[in-house]
Amino acid sequence: MSDGLVQIDNPEPPTTFVVTPGPHVRASESTARIMWWVNGTLAPAALWGVAVFGLGAALVLAGSIAGALAGEAIANRLMNHRGTLRDGSAFCTGLLLAMTLPPLLPWWAALLGGLFAILVGKSIFGGLGFNLFNPALIGRAFLMASFPVAMTTGWVAPSPWLRAGLDAVTTATPLALLKEHGFAAAMKVISGSGWWQGMVLGLRPGSIGEVSVVLVLLGAAVLVARGIVSLTIPLSVFAGTALVTAFTGAPLLHVLGGGLWLGAFYMATDYVTSPTQRNGQILYGLLIGLLTGTIRVWGGYPEGICYAILLANALSPALDQWFRPRRVASMGTPS
Repeated sequence: MSDGLVQIDNPEPPTTFVVTPGPHVRASESTARIMWWVNGTLAPAALWGVAVFGLGAALVLAGSIAGALAGEAIANRLMNHRGTLRDGSAFCTGLLLAMTLPPLLPWWAALLGGLFAILVGKSIFGGLGFNLFNPALIGRAFLMASFPVAMTTGWVAPSPWLRAGLDAVTTATPLALLKEHGFAAAMKVISGSGWWQGMVLGLRPGSIGEVSVVLVLLGAAVLVARGIVSLTIPLSVFAGTALVTAFTGAPLLHVLGGGLWLGAFYMATDYVTSPTQRNGQILYGLLIGLLTGTIRVWGGYPEGICYAILLANALSPALDQWFRPRRVASMGTPS
């Protein structure tokens, strides 16, 4: 020591601050892993739809998925993005879209719907993670506007081998009959197999993916068990729908009919287009259910889940702003 200075023989090396690209928080679940889990849990319901409705349903599934994959490939080329066909997101969009469609829709129309869903519903916003609306439902809305006759008359009764004595002919869905002709007419189309068999097992006319509540529920249970989906939004959707339809004389038909279960578990819960906070998710799900019931009971369409989710998607950013988490300092005072 000299002149008041202290000499340190072995000074510590300076701390190095390393800056690297994100993400900085990593988890075992990747986007691709989640997407393929979703696809896998949808597969039983999709295959059951083919078994119930036959070759037409298989062609719709193939056309929609092919269109979505083609749209993804085109978008990657135009936007000079890395290949994203393997992450399963485009496949999932095509599969979900097909499951909302009537089994007699021409395969080429389903292909156009898949193309539109990816190019306009997702890629135009910048790709996965940037889209404001659910791409599969954007594709369905496009098909409804472009091919209204095929989208409203392409329903077919279940294959005769599933329901003895029933011809495989075009018919109306239970919700359409309920809206146009009342509860008795809706019951007649499902009475051949019994109420619960028709509505829960799916032995009735409907879209490819709405036919089996049991298989949709089993797939959703797997996603809930893995933590991919929570019950907050789906239960809120069911509550909102039940609230509006409670006094219509056919509340169970509304809750079990149509694409409510597929939409509540697989579309309303989309990470990108739904709120992130629990309170926002509750309001979001209730809004979807209320709109679905309102459209079904008083609107111009027998089914309303598609437009209900799209309208709620538009409100999702506002819900995230309204229900932002409060940051709390160490002493408990908001910072």
